[in-house]
Amino acid sequence: MEHRIERIKKQLHSESYKLTPQREATLRVLLEREEDHLSAEDVYLLVKEKSPEIGLATVYRTLELLYELKIVDKINFGDGVSRYDLRKEGAKHFHHHLVCIECGSVEEIVNDLLEDVEKIVQSEWGFQVQDHRLTFHGICKQCQLTPVKATQ
Repeated sequence: MEHRIERIKKQLHSESYKLTPQREATLRVLLEREEDHLSAEDVYLLVKEKSPEIGLATVYRTLELLYELKIVDKINFGDGVSRYDLRKEGAKHFHHHLVCIECGSVEEIVNDLLEDVEKIVQSEWGFQVQDHRLTFHGICKQCQLTPVKATQ
């Protein structure tokens, strides 16, 4: 984790920003809970446990800065809540997600499933893709195995 924080610190410095204690606390929460797809409020509550003096607006500003610098991605799974997800180091594109409409679980697909599609878009439409997102909504394996309860 320390190496990743150091690399992000260098990235911030290259854009004329500092890694303030508040930004570092926010980053640490994102790194510790990397698989959780946290909302800004979730991040705030977790940061506040470690740094009680931090305010919600500071966490929002930090998340927006990290988003602008492409350190995190902002995603919405159709529930109206923005969630923040650290970009995988060295990843050219954002990773994909499987969202269960029954239990709300979210699984990540790290493989880039759209490389061929990007090439087609580039060649046929002359459009240079900078990034893409793909989210599948369906029913996860666990929910498929769980028998449906009959309503009385």
